[in-house]
Amino acid sequence: MRRIFHFRASSSQLGPLEQRLLEALWQRGNATVRELVDDNGVCRDLAYTTVMTTLDRLFKKNLLARQTEGRAFRYTPRFTREEWHREAAGEAFRQMLNANPASSLPLSYLVEIVTERDAQLLNDLRELVEAKRRQLRANAHDTQAPRSASQPKNHKDRA
Repeated sequence: MRRIFHFRASSSQLGPLEQRLLEALWQRGNATVRELVDDNGVCRDLAYTTVMTTLDRLFKKNLLARQTEGRAFRYTPRFTREEWHREAAGEAFRQMLNANPASSLPLSYLVEIVTERDAQLLNDLRELVEAKRRQLRANAHDTQAPRSASQPKNHKDRA
């Protein structure tokens, strides 16, 4: 799996206010602090400085981009909601697998959790595993150099 971005350890888990502001920006596309705290903003119950500080933390965690707009910044999420959730789930799985040298134990927990949630997810997981195996086999096949007809298969064929 190709990682599209890398988090510092502390940024893969967000606090409730960081999550709330990130959700607001995903819904709006972009915003200034003033737009978020104004009467019709989603953060009208929060102080301007609280929102400003929290957005700055998200920017420093590389989750937001910002552009100067007058004397303020306009913040935009760097990643879609789906990219964020995918990376957060991937990070959780990486931590789970790294926590136990016997990787079958975390995998058995995964199977149990998936089964508790929805038995159909277990079928979906099997299909994903099978698709990945097919992809790996195809990649391995593509990387093997084809032999020419004149090349012997092994040293016994020479002579």
